[in-house]
Amino acid sequence: MTVKQTKYIFVTGGVTSSLGKGIIASSLAKLLQARGFSVTIQKLDPYINIDPGTLNPYEHGECYVTDDGAETDLDLGHYERFLNCPTSQANNVTTGRIYQSVINKERKGDFLGKTVQIIPHISDEIKRSIKILGSKGKYDIVITEIGGTVGDIESLPYIESVRQLKWEMGDRVCVIHLTLVPYLSATGELKTKPTQHSVKMLLEEGVQPDILILRTEKPLNLEIRKKVALFCNVAERGVIESRDVDTIYEVPLMMHREGLDSIVIEKLKLPSDTTIDLEPWKEFVRSVKNPKQTVKIGLIGKYVELHDAYKSISEAFIQAGAVNQCKVDVQWIHSETLETGDAAKILGELKGILVAPGFGHRGIEGKIIACQYAREHNIPFLGICLGMQCAVIEFARNVLGLKTANSTEMDTNTKDPVIDLMADQKEITDKGGTMRLGAYSCTVVKGSLASKIYHTLNLSERHRHRYEFNNAYMDQFKAAG
Repeated sequence: MTVKQTKYIFVTGGVTSSLGKGIIASSLAKLLQARGFSVTIQKLDPYINIDPGTLNPYEHGECYVTDDGAETDLDLGHYERFLNCPTSQANNVTTGRIYQSVINKERKGDFLGKTVQIIPHISDEIKRSIKILGSKGKYDIVITEIGGTVGDIESLPYIESVRQLKWEMGDRVCVIHLTLVPYLSATGELKTKPTQHSVKMLLEEGVQPDILILRTEKPLNLEIRKKVALFCNVAERGVIESRDVDTIYEVPLMMHREGLDSIVIEKLKLPSDTTIDLEPWKEFVRSVKNPKQTVKIGLIGKYVELHDAYKSISEAFIQAGAVNQCKVDVQWIHSETLETGDAAKILGELKGILVAPGFGHRGIEGKIIACQYAREHNIPFLGICLGMQCAVIEFARNVLGLKTANSTEMDTNTKDPVIDLMADQKEITDKGGTMRLGAYSCTVVKGSLASKIYHTLNLSERHRHRYEFNNAYMDQFKAAG
């Protein structure tokens, strides 16, 4: 299915954050993809950081890395998991990047001496960033999720840009607004006022939503849908219910039952004779919801209070479990508890151990203890990034006898730096966007565990690090097995 001109869908949010704009955007994209359209999703983040790469995981969750080396918002992980298509630098834009681009142009004299203003210069740059994915003719539909909530000061330029695009493009643009309909247990009522006020605020900024998606704990009756439609200038069938489900992977099926894809096709005047094939997705959801067995895996990390810090890992467990008709019961274990607790008691019931990525020295010894326990008790183990580095340190200390072995990230003066700063990182002082980032090719040794798992000797994985194994110790490690 091909479309003459790229269509644009915007997903905005109101009332509160964390309603699930990213999941709704991903679900709609999945439905449109299942109808034969080529779809991509981008995220506009209203913070002034150039990218999330320098943000603390407690502040923003995980930093998701793309093939082309962009450090992006964790929602891009959802986009890729739902669509099975890679994202890129163009799929995540921040206010910082927008302003940096405009200021660079001003310094070069590109504006010919004009006064640089929010409108039109910032809004023009936002529109350019939105349209760049559609300009290459690769996608029929570009879905753009706007971070934050309507009414936030920092989101205003993005909403203004949506207003302009809707004015310029007409029926090539569709706006979906996600809001909350809270349930007041004291009165036993669902309340629509927050939604009404949210839409009113959006209207004050010049944007009329075409579709409303209402997050709710209880079913919406026809009376509530009619009321919302009347007060918000939206067709009744454009008022969509979004209730909590057992797994986020059910949301596309729920949105299809609510007719979201059908009304979007109607609003955008897309070919309506398309059939939809959701059977593979339904089969996947059945596998997620009906496992034949359960396996307990420990995730050892230093940010486990915030599960979003390891979002891609937890979702990978769900998907890997589904393929094997198995539920992965993830045990979230703070690495610092292993430094003072009984490792056998904490780790003894686990069928597998994953030591997660991270930065800095806090909790590092606990991760090393987890690596040692997995090795000595022959428990299936995966160390990712810092987790792999901890496994190297543990092996060096307890097998090679290099008792002071460490990473120079943790101890700059260690006598045995088995993990060391990469050579091309030693002169770098800026923190943002300067690590080894993105897809990196690797040739693995024939007959190794890695070659058996990948079924190939040449592979590519995404990287985000400054420190690596010190090849000066290669022979010692090989000799020890």
